[in-house]
Amino acid sequence: MKEELRIIVSGGGTGGHIFPAVSIANAIKAQHPEAEILFVGAEGRMEMTRVPAAGYPIKALPICGFDRKHLLKNISVFFKILKSRWMAKRIIKDFQPMAVVGVGGYASGPTLNVAAAMGIPTLIQEQNSYAGVTNKLLAKGAKKICVAYEGMERFFPKEKIILTGNPVRQGLLNPTRSKEEAMASFNLQPGKKTILLIGGSLGARTLNESVLANLPMIAAAHDVQLIWQTGGYYYNNIQERLKKVEVPSNLFVTDFIAKMEDAYAVADLVISRAGASSISELCLLGKPVILVPSPNVAEDHQTKNALALVDKDAALYVRDSEAEEKLLPLAISTVADEARLKTLSENVKKLAFEDSANKIAEEVYQLAVAYRRGK
Repeated sequence: MKEELRIIVSGGGTGGHIFPAVSIANAIKAQHPEAEILFVGAEGRMEMTRVPAAGYPIKALPICGFDRKHLLKNISVFFKILKSRWMAKRIIKDFQPMAVVGVGGYASGPTLNVAAAMGIPTLIQEQNSYAGVTNKLLAKGAKKICVAYEGMERFFPKEKIILTGNPVRQGLLNPTRSKEEAMASFNLQPGKKTILLIGGSLGARTLNESVLANLPMIAAAHDVQLIWQTGGYYYNNIQERLKKVEVPSNLFVTDFIAKMEDAYAVADLVISRAGASSISELCLLGKPVILVPSPNVAEDHQTKNALALVDKDAALYVRDSEAEEKLLPLAISTVADEARLKTLSENVKKLAFEDSANKIAEEVYQLAVAYRRGK
């Protein structure tokens, strides 16, 4: 009979945090089917629906971020942090985990902080090339820190760092449909080069406006077709605006792509924000990419993520402020340049990490075993 194994995974807020978290949980379950895994997320955030859909239970904390524009509102934020710490302590006492994993996002702060104070080993999964404030603070109490970029000893104690890469959605590496079937699902023509534009799970206003500003250019690019994921937040507004113009026949518009493996399979070139999770997927798949970092993230970490690839000639880069003018012309010229696509693909694939989720799962298990033996 195998011994008990109970793990908490905490964090979320965006798909970029949730997808790796679920991948780590899946890897733990694959290696140790007896494991009990509990997620801890933030009230009202995306993880509260996505995690149960992936088959895992989740508890919510009332945690939220500080409001930097309206300082008085932070009085209530302070009380939410105190309440979240109290609730995290109750959750940990009830569930009795042997290790706690933090993947970033509001909930990971109080959960890992409380766990470390209670003597339960914690592991941080830092996805970006530039560590955020929360993870730098949590690192003091963490036993291990799994990172995706070299040189992270700038932020964390060197002896705690393990270079694992970022876990990606398992389905991306095992497509169930042929490229021809995937093309048909998007109403695409097999003979044309395909650009895939994705703004993350919530969408990206700048990327959407770049398409809307360049519809005649897209229509005139007869050998190119474009899949445009608007994001659910922007979709209805975009549909209303498209009713007033002539929509190019080589433009496929959707709010959300459920089977991303199909979209990646047909894409000759990808336009994307520079979130760590997206970059890890593109590296593994060897996809040529134009990165447009979001300016609305802490410590401008997406720009740092993007430049880490650009410096190795593994991606192209357009500033958010210049996207409406430069993005589509660059994409249309690049997708027609076979030699450039080949170079970008070869270089981005060199930066890929294989089997990240399983490596992190093994590190989590080792922490849990050591804790169990020491009790």
